[in-house]
Amino acid sequence: MSDQLRPDIQAAANLMQSKIGAKREIRKLIEYLWDDEQVHLMSGGQYGAGTGLVVLTNRRLLFVKDGVMSKTTEDFPLDKISSVQWSSGMLLGTLIVFASGNKAEIKNMDKKDGKQVADTLRERLASGTARPAQVAGPTAGSDVYDLLRKLGELRDAGVLTAEEFEAKKAELIRRI
Repeated sequence: MSDQLRPDIQAAANLMQSKIGAKREIRKLIEYLWDDEQVHLMSGGQYGAGTGLVVLTNRRLLFVKDGVMSKTTEDFPLDKISSVQWSSGMLLGTLIVFASGNKAEIKNMDKKDGKQVADTLRERLASGTARPAQVAGPTAGSDVYDLLRKLGELRDAGVLTAEEFEAKKAELIRRI
């Protein structure tokens, strides 16, 4: 890529296995970043009808398609992401992001790049660095049971993974 890229963007670009369909977006990425936002990882991918760039920063997961005829951006603030799933074939994979009750599928990501993004998101979710502010816990046991029921509904609806459900359930049970 160009020598004119910001250092964090250049470092993330250097980690990419494939830049097919994302070179223009890499060059223009600085225009889409917020103040003090640092790029950690990037991958090419397809979201909706567009092929573009998936960017993991210190503040959000961002999809950018900067075409000649059309531009598309979608961002998922890290504190709104509740779960991520990764599935892959021989060369490409799909990242599924659950955020604020919505489900986004980013397809045709390079297998290694996409897995690295998914794993990093999972690490942030597990460490709490990507979680929204926690609501004060319930004080009465009946409130815990109501929350457990709601968690079960979220799991059944596919919003939470089984692992996320079990972790939250254990946390709630400790409060009783």
